[in-house]
Amino acid sequence: MIAIWYCVVSFMLIAYITLDGRNFGAGMLHWLVARTPEERRQVVAAIGPLWTWHEVWLVGFGGTLVAAFPKLMASAFSGYYLAMFLILWCLILRGVSIEVGGHINDRLWQGFWDFVFAFANFLLAILFGAAAGNVARGVPLDSQGNFSMAFFTNFGVHGHVGLLDWYTVSIAVFAAVLLAAHGATYLALKTAGPVHDRSVILARYLWAAVLPLFVVITTESWTIRPELPLRAAANPICWLGSLVVVTAAVAVFSGLSRQREQRAFVGSNFVIAGLLATGGATIFPVMLHSTLAPENSLTAYTAAGPNALRLASMWWPLAFALAIVYFVFISRRMKEK
Repeated sequence: MIAIWYCVVSFMLIAYITLDGRNFGAGMLHWLVARTPEERRQVVAAIGPLWTWHEVWLVGFGGTLVAAFPKLMASAFSGYYLAMFLILWCLILRGVSIEVGGHINDRLWQGFWDFVFAFANFLLAILFGAAAGNVARGVPLDSQGNFSMAFFTNFGVHGHVGLLDWYTVSIAVFAAVLLAAHGATYLALKTAGPVHDRSVILARYLWAAVLPLFVVITTESWTIRPELPLRAAANPICWLGSLVVVTAAVAVFSGLSRQREQRAFVGSNFVIAGLLATGGATIFPVMLHSTLAPENSLTAYTAAGPNALRLASMWWPLAFALAIVYFVFISRRMKEK
């Protein structure tokens, strides 16, 4: 039961990162691929009109985490308080910039909100990447299950660590490049003319940069957490995830080289989903690794409550079915318009 709920929570987070990650990437790159107001409207049109619905996956992830793993929520939500508010403000600024940027036909007004849009998306990619680095590296969890972190301490990866250090920064850089490549691949599919051509060129360069960065962060992860390679080798889901990533990467490069944008974009989605699924399977059952003492770590088994799991088993399937029906309804209405 606990493993199943771990998979459910992971699935919801993977769905959000994969869907909204393309919007992060497109937003980061819109100044590079779009050089006129008309071209920038192409980028915004490619992101819309359902970009706000992708954030529902993030809300659902948070709600399911609270229901299935309440002890993890109590520790992580308070410990990551600063980072969570930064993410919230970036999401707000991104939405505001899309909604109000075109309301006034003034170059200064539109230029300001274009900058806010690009900066908010870039910072979101960095913050989510740093969050993934914190999960992989661990947090200063004490024996009571509590922790708090400043932005940085001594920039080290052991003891009383901060949100940022040399490892989490490298993961954040990798995440920004990966999501930028994902966004460029999406724009290559959804745009035409000069925007499409620039997106294809950027996608090729960015995906070429993803591979060496992935090798670097994998080596760093194994150095910081030496137990992870053995745990991954013993987990069949990790092998399956690795196969998905390799196959999807071939689809991305072959699609971009042969002008098969649909194939490249499908492969891009599966690269991100495969990487996240492999990472989640590798760290299981540890959900919050303690950098102070391994025995303080919070696992899926200690973070879950039996009553919480029973309640979640009752309401989650119904809520998920209603969400799917509503999503299909909204999608059809948007197509009709």
